[in-house]
Amino acid sequence: SKQWYQRRVRGTAIIVDDMADTCGTVVKAAEKLKEAGAKCVYAVMTHGVFSGPALNRLMESCIEAIVVSNTIPQHEKIARCPKIQVIDISSILGEAIRRTHNGESISYLLKNIPL
Repeated sequence: SKQWYQRRVRGTAIIVDDMADTCGTVVKAAEKLKEAGAKCVYAVMTHGVFSGPALNRLMESCIEAIVVSNTIPQHEKIARCPKIQVIDISSILGEAIRRTHNGESISYLLKNIPL
């Protein structure tokens, strides 16, 4: 859209989304952010599916790193694409399950995330 090009970006840009599948959209968004003036672009996604051309797209893209949770195993994909970084969310998921089972507040986790 025209509005996109009227805006300038300074410094670091971070793209946040729920899933990285073929990575076409996130790579295009990163290119647009660089064109708009971003010095570096990072992506943070909940689930790293990385199917089809995703790894090649990421490697050839201007994205510095893409951070995903460990909801999907990434060992083989990290070996092929060192831009992928993984955050372990097992402790917070385990705590959410425990709290649900015991009838405790889940919203408590938003302020007190176990690390």
